[in-house]
Amino acid sequence: MTDLDPLDYADVLGPAGLARLRHLAAEALQRSPRGWAEKYLMERLVKAEGDVDALIALYAKELLSSGATHLRIAEELDATGRESEALAWAERGLRDTTTEAHVDGRLVDYVCARYTRENRTAEAASVRRDRLRAERSLTAYQQLRTAARAVGGWESEREAALAVLREDARQGRSGRFGGSVLMDALLDDGDLDAAWREASSGADDRQWQQLADLSRMTRPADALAVYLRMVEQLKEPTGDRVYERMALLLQGARDCHRALDTVGEFTAYVCALRAELKRRRKLMTILDRHGL
Repeated sequence: MTDLDPLDYADVLGPAGLARLRHLAAEALQRSPRGWAEKYLMERLVKAEGDVDALIALYAKELLSSGATHLRIAEELDATGRESEALAWAERGLRDTTTEAHVDGRLVDYVCARYTRENRTAEAASVRRDRLRAERSLTAYQQLRTAARAVGGWESEREAALAVLREDARQGRSGRFGGSVLMDALLDDGDLDAAWREASSGADDRQWQQLADLSRMTRPADALAVYLRMVEQLKEPTGDRVYERMALLLQGARDCHRALDTVGEFTAYVCALRAELKRRRKLMTILDRHGL
């Protein structure tokens, strides 16, 4: 393989030369089916000829488990106005990847966009439902919520979706960013009461803090307990990032005490904390800057 592109010399090669080159490329690809250079050359030649069916056949020889190749075929067909065939390939991609946890999101988006455009919103919601069951992510949950709301069926759909995520939480499965996807979903929905009920069985520190931040005015005592627990965890580590986070947590705790009308207790707590950690001059500076 060289840096030369044979198609730069198409005029010199002429139809006969290009046909011969394609024949040689096909033989090379047959000898090395997984060869990147061979596949790339063959693709370039087929595209140059405008032979969409040959291009699809070439792509179809190696369909990626993510569904990305199915989408590529669909896009090539769309470009030639063969929209029904394009959708059929995209739908095949969804069928072929039903059990895959990681599917190219663009394929799912493509099918759902087509369904929505054709007023097949219930089918779009069904696709999103299947993806949540396979993927178990906050993104999949959010997309299902949007699709289900479009057909007015989110309330019943939500219960089934949460049941799937609740089972994951019971089995200790974590989401992409840690903690249970169930907690992320409840927080994203703003269902704080349910989030508090589920937190003890699946929340990580990120989710606990988000829950406290969202609840400091409505459930100040509960939020305060979270803030103080997390401050205690930060007494041993050092560094500017740790100190800034401690200051942020203390600000949250102060808001809770204000809501509880117990500011005096907060003042006493911070005084004791400063006395305990007084040797950490950078921490003292940061606390001063935040009015703590």
